Amino acid sequence: MNKKLVEEINVQINKEIFSGYLYLAMAAHFEQENLSGFAHWMKVQAGEELEHAMKMFEFLNEVGERVVLDAIEKPDEKFGSPLKVAEQVLEHEQFVTSRIHLLYKLAIEANEYPAQVFLQWFVTEQVEEEKNATEIVEMLKLGGESGNALIMLDRALAQRKAD
Repeated sequence: MNKKLVEEINVQINKEIFSGYLYLAMAAHFEQENLSGFAHWMKVQAGEELEHAMKMFEFLNEVGERVVLDAIEKPDEKFGSPLKVAEQVLEHEQFVTSRIHLLYKLAIEANEYPAQVFLQWFVTEQVEEEKNATEIVEMLKLGGESGNALIMLDRALAQRKAD
């Protein structure tokens, strides 16, 4: 397999694990703010990110390439309002999308057809991730960050099921 692509998939494994760490830190923040629905949303997100890392881990192993794990950056401990956190999630998901697009581009340029097929799932997944984060940002902007709207959104987020 193309060495640059393998290297970048290994980098992405690290970034997916960091995403899980970041979302767990955000979950802890929401727990401290007594927003258990928002915390649940972030815990589910964290689990998904770790699953994404494992998909990439398994793919590299299946194609006979070496998995190289690196140190995971420590996420922030303090976050702002629910809207600020949701905006950070959206921004982070947009960054992850850009990374997935880079991997897909490298796979195309290297004629790595199995990698292209594998990465297509992530391209589709990122559309959903950005859509979900955007909807939460927009709901918080529309309903505000205090009172009934916040409580209703917190309750709705508590219902999210892990995929």
